[in-house]
Amino acid sequence: MQRKYDFLVIGSGIAGMSYALKVAKAGKVAIICKSELQESNTDLAQGGICCVSNLELDSFEKHIKDTMVAGDWLSDPKAVELVVENAPAQIEELVNWGVDFDRNEKGNFDLHREGGHCEHRILHRADDTGHAIQMALINALKHHPNIDVLEHHFAIELLTQHHLGMEVTRRTPDIECYGAYVLNEATGVIDTYLAKVTMMATGGVGQVYSTTTNPPIATGDGVAMVYRAKGTVKDMEFVQFHPTALYHQGDHQNFLITEAMRGYGGILRNLDGSEFMHRYDPRLSLAPRDITARAIFNEMKINGTDHVLLDVTHKDPEETKHHFPNIYKKCLSIGIDITKQPIPVVPCHHYMCGGILVDYNAQSSINRLYAAGECSCTGLHGGNRLASNSLLEAIVYADLAAKHSIPRIAELTYKEEVPDWIDTGTVPHEELYLISDSKQEVQQIMQTYVGIVRSNLRLKRAWTRLDNLYEETEKLFLRSKVNKDICELRNMINTGYIIMRQAMERKESRGCHYNIDFPPEQRDIKGF
Repeated sequence: MQRKYDFLVIGSGIAGMSYALKVAKAGKVAIICKSELQESNTDLAQGGICCVSNLELDSFEKHIKDTMVAGDWLSDPKAVELVVENAPAQIEELVNWGVDFDRNEKGNFDLHREGGHCEHRILHRADDTGHAIQMALINALKHHPNIDVLEHHFAIELLTQHHLGMEVTRRTPDIECYGAYVLNEATGVIDTYLAKVTMMATGGVGQVYSTTTNPPIATGDGVAMVYRAKGTVKDMEFVQFHPTALYHQGDHQNFLITEAMRGYGGILRNLDGSEFMHRYDPRLSLAPRDITARAIFNEMKINGTDHVLLDVTHKDPEETKHHFPNIYKKCLSIGIDITKQPIPVVPCHHYMCGGILVDYNAQSSINRLYAAGECSCTGLHGGNRLASNSLLEAIVYADLAAKHSIPRIAELTYKEEVPDWIDTGTVPHEELYLISDSKQEVQQIMQTYVGIVRSNLRLKRAWTRLDNLYEETEKLFLRSKVNKDICELRNMINTGYIIMRQAMERKESRGCHYNIDFPPEQRDIKGF
């Protein structure tokens, strides 16, 4: 069945929902959500969102420099300037949508400081900022008559000229997107969603790794779909590992211990209580994430331990509980009182700095297709994302996309000649169990060979193993009745392959990408 919308939004985090709210005044909008609206990386974001707010101490220039330094000077200066200078207007929009950021006794924003920042500029709502933003946007969304929210729907493939019988390659000029094939999980039916404009806002890739702070839905769907549609994907080697995820043996999805806890005064220590960050960076525990994650990785290797400690026991207990109520509650649930005991932490996959390449209007290389949020590559993050820049980037680029796409709606038409999905394949029930085994294999390959520290040999091994999985999975997909599990596996393999391939192509160590065969002239980590 064909369904028609002016705007098709795939994904329901801050990027997708804010874009939908902004364009709904110009036409009918569908939001495709693979689970419930609330489940997203946005909802799990603890620390906050950056914005230069205290003009007596801070400035756009300082925020721009901090972003460039954290990104190892690989960030696009124009993209950085665009995001930083558009921040105040977008914060005001979030407040108007109902986000209640914490304020001090004077009524001004209560600003935190995090690693890599020279000033306090992180707006927050306790330690569940992302949840506050997510719920405010959901509330606004559900009251908008022009927006259809389609939960438990899964976008399978983007529609391009390929579906009109034309051969489309990476050298094909003017590839266009006409919408997507979408699986309704409740019925098992795959419908054709035609759109004048499509926004990709599918979030992260965390499930490609065996430990991640990302939710189960983060399987790299948007990146994989755009890559298969022959769109440009860039900087995927820059996978950010958060230095401080809660270490609790056996967990696949790790609970994040926000960067703000180090900004608050938390000290990283080895299990014997000794500090170590002075050996790696003069900013100590407030060094950027890539440096801190590798430092912890190195200390664990030297000492033969599986985690380190983050200590806030020297801080006022009531203040700690006030600032970090959810972290306090979570740690208490596993027997750790953070006001009396240090928190066991370990580096863990957290964020993808690269993704679908977009321009300054959030347009991808495929016409009529936009991308925003973690699945996109705007140039803001460069080699490593500065803490709390992600939510800001998502809402700024969603706004830029809205302003660019709204005027185009009147001139664009639907491609009604796109055929419906043909689904005739079947898979024996016992073979479906192989999908979960293959997902675990992808995660183990990526964690082992394409993790915090890489080498040419490790990357070649990843290539060989992923190539075998790719061949097996494509054969399975072609004879399968399509479901979410097989599609997610396919996307995970595609995404893992792109990360590995682009890591092989970068013949240097920069930002999040550290290859021991290309050591930097002045190592920030010794002992590899």
